[in-house]
Amino acid sequence: MKEKNVSGMPRPLSIEETYNSRPRRWWLYTLVVFLVALLLAWAAGGVTFKGIATKGSEVARGIASGLTNPDWDLLLGRIKEDTTVTTVAGIRVSTEGVPYLLFQTIAIAFLGTIIGGILAIPFSFLASDRIVPKWIGWIFRLLILLIRTIPSLVWALVWIRVTGPNAFCGVVTQSVCSIGMISKMYMTAIEDLDVRILESLDASGCSAFQKIRYGVLPQIIPNFISTVIYRFDINMKDATTLGIVGAGGIGAPLIQCITSSRWSMVGAYLFGLILLMLVIEWLSTRIRNRLTRG
Repeated sequence: MKEKNVSGMPRPLSIEETYNSRPRRWWLYTLVVFLVALLLAWAAGGVTFKGIATKGSEVARGIASGLTNPDWDLLLGRIKEDTTVTTVAGIRVSTEGVPYLLFQTIAIAFLGTIIGGILAIPFSFLASDRIVPKWIGWIFRLLILLIRTIPSLVWALVWIRVTGPNAFCGVVTQSVCSIGMISKMYMTAIEDLDVRILESLDASGCSAFQKIRYGVLPQIIPNFISTVIYRFDINMKDATTLGIVGAGGIGAPLIQCITSSRWSMVGAYLFGLILLMLVIEWLSTRIRNRLTRG
């Protein structure tokens, strides 16, 4: 029974008393731990470890040796007699060199992100129950879920049959894949809109264009830009993977060099990718922090 103070009101509990009177749910915690352990045991039963492959240690040593002793001519894009040459921004570069392949990878990721980000805008608005009737929103949410369900490699294999194995296939693949994730993030930003601002503008006699200009866009644009930057970071990594199946970028020559055990060339490709991803991660983090802090 709670003690009463001078005014006759119950005395507030101390921190220790509040902690001691907390709900006792040890049985619930025990059940959760038991279920997690059961799921781990079930998942481990489907994985069979057959040891390290015969050439596994050789490949690991080769990659380590390639990273420490990369092919500098390939890494710097120096033109050799037997290499194909192209012109980028007025500069003659080797199409087999790391700079050109990284430039192509960046171009694929950038175009795929921008096209996907633009196409995701109508998808996100048409999938939001706050903008359209529920049945229309349900149809577009189902379409977005369908796009997100299919892996990017499967999309690449589909589009290769249409466009052929080239960089354009990578752009189309990343555009379609970006729609799924970016639309989902856009929808979250739209759902978080502060309707009180719109009500205030409506009470002030603002037109629909003015409400969108001063009430909607200032709230969603920072989130939209941050989402596009984050997706570009993901697409940069995916562009390398898509190159393995012939969708352009640095992935195809990288997997060819690994298969033929040309470790110095593998080291040059990986070294260039690591440097590129560090720079992009640094830039994207700074831009997102700037957007977050206004």
